[in-house]
Amino acid sequence: MAIKIGDKIPESLGVNKIGEPVSASMFRGKKVALYFYPKDNTSGCTAQACNLRDNYAELRQAGYEIVGVSVDDEKSHQKFIAKYNLPFMLIADTDKTLVQHFGVWGEKKMYGRTYMGTFRTTFLFNEDGILERIISPKEIKTSNHAAQILQ
Repeated sequence: MAIKIGDKIPESLGVNKIGEPVSASMFRGKKVALYFYPKDNTSGCTAQACNLRDNYAELRQAGYEIVGVSVDDEKSHQKFIAKYNLPFMLIADTDKTLVQHFGVWGEKKMYGRTYMGTFRTTFLFNEDGILERIISPKEIKTSNHAAQILQ
């Protein structure tokens, strides 16, 4: 069952780029933009991450912590962060716990092929860790995502 508006952010969020546990309590008192994306170093995911990077100061000024999640491993995240100088945390959800909890893992189709993958989705939590807004895969504009979070 997917998370819905009014639900609380789960305490355990997975591990960061160096394998350390990430918990919701680390962000207590701050708004959290938890964004799920399909894969490190792909064109859409890079555009989205770089847009968030380029607008990071404005997002932080609005009280947001930005946290990206993909099923890529820690080593992939380390390279992605270094290559694009990303100032925010990426979670390695290699066991797919978080993508399944949030209901963003499922069957996708591209170029006539069917496969399992992550639906690009952003969840916005308030300072109390309550989900206030979901930006769905059809709504997300990778090259202007920060503005969507701030609206």
